[in-house]
Amino acid sequence: MDTLKKHWWLIGLLLALGVALLSPLASPHPDGLERVAEDAGFLDKAQDAPYQVIPDYAFPGIENEALATIVAGLIGTALLFGLGYGLAWLLRRREDGPTAGEPQAADAS
Repeated sequence: MDTLKKHWWLIGLLLALGVALLSPLASPHPDGLERVAEDAGFLDKAQDAPYQVIPDYAFPGIENEALATIVAGLIGTALLFGLGYGLAWLLRRREDGPTAGEPQAADAS
């Protein structure tokens, strides 16, 4: 059980990567906001984003649409995990002693 508590983040990452592998099975219908824009008739007035890293959730250059979606999901998951892990590493409490400028606690013995 200690191993599970220690490596919960790895289970979450594997679960997210598994979901990315299943992404081609998602509904082909537009999401709620896009559906409202279609129904209300103003979808054609939408502007494109100023830049797109992975446009339409499909990795460019891959002909197979399902594979392009899987690759986009895996890359997006890995990038966001890396950002989150890096931020957590930077912000975590250092348990190996006081940092520079931090006063040391007096020994209570």
